[in-house]
This record gives sequence, structure tokens and C-alpha cells, in this order.
Amino acid sequence: MSVERWIRLIAGAFIIASVALSYFHSRYWLWFTLFVGVNLFQSALTRWCLMEDILRKFGVGREAAHPIPSDTAHAQS
Repeated sequence: MSVERWIRLIAGAFIIASVALSYFHSRYWLWFTLFVGVNLFQSALTRWCLMEDILRKFGVGREAAHPIPSDTAHAQS
């Protein structure tokens, strides 16, 4: 999975978790939702994302890309 997809997955999970925590525990968890949103907005404008740096340190995105075979490639053989 690409780094971009991991970032989307993590951001989505953070938002879902913070909304659930705000509903069941304390509405102050919505500040975390705001934090995630601000980071997504900032990364779109500056092209820098802390989560991307963290994921790269863990080796995400270094695996070889596996092209998905298309139906046309099978039809030609």
C-alpha cells in the first residue's frame, strides 16, 4: 500500500476514533478531530506531512510496486 493510502487510512481512523470518544466520553475529543483536519489542510498547502515522515521511518512505501494486470493484457496473450 502506498504512503498516501496509509495516511488516508490513519487520518480516517483518527477521525472516527475521536468522534466516537467525543460521543461516549467527552466532547473535548473533538479538538483531536480538528487537529487532524488542520494537519490534512496544512499538508495539502505545504506538501509536507509529519505522518508521511513517520511512515517512511517505519519503511512504508519502500516495497516494490506490484502492477495490477489489466484485462487487456490477458486478452492479447
